Amino acid sequence: MSTDNPILTFHGGEWQKGSVPIMRSADHATWLGTLVFDGARQFDGVVPDLAPHCERVNQSALSLGMNPTLTSEAIVERVNEGLAQFHKDAAIYIRPMYWSTGYGDGFISADPDSTDFCLCLQEIPMPPAANAARLTTTSFRRPTLDVATVNAKAACLYPNNARMMREAVSKGFTNALVCDTLGNVAESATSNVFMVRDGEVFTPVPNGTFLDGITRRRIMGLLREAGVKVHESVLRIEDFHAADEVFLTGNLAKVTPVIAFDDTQYEIGPVTQQARSAYMDWAHS
Repeated sequence: MSTDNPILTFHGGEWQKGSVPIMRSADHATWLGTLVFDGARQFDGVVPDLAPHCERVNQSALSLGMNPTLTSEAIVERVNEGLAQFHKDAAIYIRPMYWSTGYGDGFISADPDSTDFCLCLQEIPMPPAANAARLTTTSFRRPTLDVATVNAKAACLYPNNARMMREAVSKGFTNALVCDTLGNVAESATSNVFMVRDGEVFTPVPNGTFLDGITRRRIMGLLREAGVKVHESVLRIEDFHAADEVFLTGNLAKVTPVIAFDDTQYEIGPVTQQARSAYMDWAHS
């Protein structure tokens, strides 16, 4: 995500152009990692599910012991204010963030009332509909709530995802299919995962090791409304080798088809195409 793309930053009550330096060297987040964020999208003049993303960043802040400084409604207002400064058809990645600046009890804990806020709007094109992923396994796992802050979209979780991606790329693939500590499939290194078998859709049941994504839930609802059977299930690696189709869902690209999982090859099948077209039709409605 290059910072060469046009960026607009809201911090300290004002809008500024560019990737603005906003964290200090001794902030709690700089040193000890208390930063949460969320992501929404504008494309083709629409901003689907903006409010849920703004609500989730506040919940993520609370999960890390921070008191949010804006209501979700106020964040939506700031987003709309900033989007008005771009062309209405610009593809914008919308990223609200909170982090701690001060220290609380026990020094390692953050002061819950030292929370700072930033909103970053960046022009990032939507990937083409045919932009497909190739998955492989990874030796790294998704953590559980007793050892990591998996109930938040927290920046401190992403180094683990990054090493999954590095491992996948080193093997010649673009992403990784990730398991939890029990060996059940959780998601990919970057987004939620679905598989199709005999016309029915299966996705890992949320078990506290990964975020139940906003786009994930939206796709499930749209497919069910169209009469497709969608199951939240315990899935294993071998289930994906036996699948007819696999696709990913997430905010950045919405629906990404998968064309390979190690030596298993997939077509970009009808259910994957239906999921993407249903989402786009809903978003534009």
